[in-house]
Amino acid sequence: MKISYNWLKKYIDLPLSVDEISVMLTDTGLEVESVEKVESVKGGLEGILIGEVTFCTQHPNAEKLSITKVDVGRGEELSIVCGAPNVALGQKVPVATIGTKLYSGEDSFIIKKSKLRGELSEGMICAEDELGLGDSHDGIMVLDQDAEIGMKAKDYFNIQDDYVFEIGLTPNRTDGMSHIGVARDLLAAYKHLKKSTAEILNIPSVAGFAVDNQNLDINVEVKDTDACPRYAGISISNIKVGASPEWMQNLLKTIGVRPINSIVDITNFVLWETGQPLHAFDADAISGKSVVVQKLAEGTNFTTLDETERKLTQNDLMICDGLNPMCIGGVFGGLDSGVSEKTQNIFLESAYFDAATIRKTARHHNLQTDASFRFERGIDPNNVLYALKRAAMLIKEIAGGEISSEIKDVHTKQFDKAQVLFNIKSFNSLVGKEIPKDEILNILQSLDFEILENANEESYLLAVPTYRVDVTRPADVTEEILRIYGYNNIEIGHQVNSAITLAQKPDNEKLKLNLSVSLSALSFYEIMNNSLTKAAFFTENKLIEDAFCVKIFNPLSTDLDILRPNLIAGGLDTMRYNINRKATNLKLYEFGKTYTINPEKLDGENPLKKYNEEQHLALFLSGNKTDESWNSKAIAYNFFDLKETVHKLLYKLNIDFKKLNINKLEQPLFNEGLQYSVNNKAIVVFGSIHPMVLKSADIAQSVYYADFQWDNILKLQKIEDMAFETISKHPEVRRDLSMLIPAHVSYEDIQKLAFKTERNILKEVGLFDIYEDNKIGKDKKSYAIKFILLDKNKTLTDKLIDKTMKRFITAFSRELGAELR
Repeated sequence: MKISYNWLKKYIDLPLSVDEISVMLTDTGLEVESVEKVESVKGGLEGILIGEVTFCTQHPNAEKLSITKVDVGRGEELSIVCGAPNVALGQKVPVATIGTKLYSGEDSFIIKKSKLRGELSEGMICAEDELGLGDSHDGIMVLDQDAEIGMKAKDYFNIQDDYVFEIGLTPNRTDGMSHIGVARDLLAAYKHLKKSTAEILNIPSVAGFAVDNQNLDINVEVKDTDACPRYAGISISNIKVGASPEWMQNLLKTIGVRPINSIVDITNFVLWETGQPLHAFDADAISGKSVVVQKLAEGTNFTTLDETERKLTQNDLMICDGLNPMCIGGVFGGLDSGVSEKTQNIFLESAYFDAATIRKTARHHNLQTDASFRFERGIDPNNVLYALKRAAMLIKEIAGGEISSEIKDVHTKQFDKAQVLFNIKSFNSLVGKEIPKDEILNILQSLDFEILENANEESYLLAVPTYRVDVTRPADVTEEILRIYGYNNIEIGHQVNSAITLAQKPDNEKLKLNLSVSLSALSFYEIMNNSLTKAAFFTENKLIEDAFCVKIFNPLSTDLDILRPNLIAGGLDTMRYNINRKATNLKLYEFGKTYTINPEKLDGENPLKKYNEEQHLALFLSGNKTDESWNSKAIAYNFFDLKETVHKLLYKLNIDFKKLNINKLEQPLFNEGLQYSVNNKAIVVFGSIHPMVLKSADIAQSVYYADFQWDNILKLQKIEDMAFETISKHPEVRRDLSMLIPAHVSYEDIQKLAFKTERNILKEVGLFDIYEDNKIGKDKKSYAIKFILLDKNKTLTDKLIDKTMKRFITAFSRELGAELR
């Protein structure tokens, strides 16, 4: 939300600097995220003075140059060599003095004292384009003779600097979506700070509004009063559409609104002034001289201003004439009913639409406009007529014309102010500080709250201004008072109350913290992503069926339309963002919840049972683990780097590897991968992400991903504290076996069988060599396996070791078809 400092000053005249206003707005809840200085002319014409040419003659060494003397009001005249063909004695001209910076597009240069063809030049007489005041470069600018010598060019051309406040507006603060709304809050805060009541809000008056004639009467009919509780309109004839005044264009351009023509600019100006969207129709294009507000049949075709043909839904509210739709109500205008340079008569609309209706339409058609942004959050229904009159008077002033009909105001109810019973004693108890009653009431009145009656000494019945659609409860009133009083003015108490609670075992947060520390020590960075994500990413890649997605009823966009079913999409978005900025070596992790639907658990009495909410830990690896150097090549991360990290975390989590079941993954998400499970419950799945999934995420390099089922891991955690034991006093023994085994046998099969065969003294099994060649057969491979044996109570004997190895050989031969090499 952009707010102009100069525009703001039209409504309040406070002795506050830009920085002071930023702090004050932020303290009142309108957080100023940034302040930007805006210049209507780049550089603001700093260093440019008005001068008079007092001497002019041809340069002796250059036919196309002139030597001039220019008086710029500094006592001594400047010698300037000028190449313009139209320079002449007695002219008033703009002069860039030494040290001035001039701009040419994105480039700039500084005026310096120099010699041109042997003659001294102490400045530059400027052309229109050199100052940024136009495109002409036919010659220097020649000013009127009444221009004052020595006057700053920025004052002569009325160049005004402005500042734009970028406000991070929360969705409930629709009253802050206009300059008057922001000025109202600023004034309330200033009055409280200075304990003053003299300052007022200068809202432009519409008391001079009057109907000129009844020559252009257009009937208004509202068929859907639920979707459109209030609709007002007026006809204006004999206008002349042209460019809007320079002051209006400058204000609009300052906040990023492109001027179009006088009528459209006025509707935009009033929108940003009051927060009330308006729309102007070409009255001569309205068939039957009738405006009908209604919903049309599903699938009706309609072409909007952006020349896009859209299919309407049965929920879209349309502004129609006697024959055809003209506008998507509250969202976007139609192609054939807009105002152009040829328009002579207009019908001006000001309405109050149902927020939910506009929100659904805007989301469905993916149309985000300044109007829909306000309507879908709720506007002031009692501001409709003021904005209409304000715009009509500006149109008469700027574009001429006559108001040629009475205001057609169609509404089915009165929009009364909401009432809230407010208790000061409860307020002070909640705040934790005794704030004087008079101070509380003054703040409320400065925010336009009315005190209807005093129930008792502590309770007041308040009428809430209709522009504050979010204030409905005493708690809301409390927030209103505190944001003006100042949260920083609520002192922190000297006493802290706490209670002893029994920590849950295992401690979920403590376990997460321990793993976070371990991952950070392994050079992983933690990420935190939005719980909302894009359904299309999962359904198009066949990662999850549409029926299992938890959908948002009113999504902000198609990119945020479901709750995440896993952590992959957010992680890939983070990786793409970093990769696009040349940070390609990435080690990331994220703790987060995932959400899915289980159709088998539908329960009419308790619909929440169908939702699955689970905790997960995700790891992401991509890029190089070592960069290239003078003596080595870059080494990329691979599957086994991820597997090593997974194993380290499982050791940290005290997972018994002997109980792990290991299976290959057959999932669209993975190109290759493994699943570890205990008691048929998945603990972790990990592997390399499929290239097609990476392509849909716009990532060109390999990514390795692990997903820990955190809830299942928690169930395996022992409540007892970790126990430690001394290192064995007896030596380990290593024995190796080289075996020829069938190609389908995996290392995990050998490992499982080894621990099954010997449970007491087998400490570790490891694979240290693989050999495959047609010479040993296409269906065979050679594995070299190490076995670490240890008895913690005694030294192993050769007899026991040999016996154990024979048992291994027998078991491998019998159950796996292994042959000793």
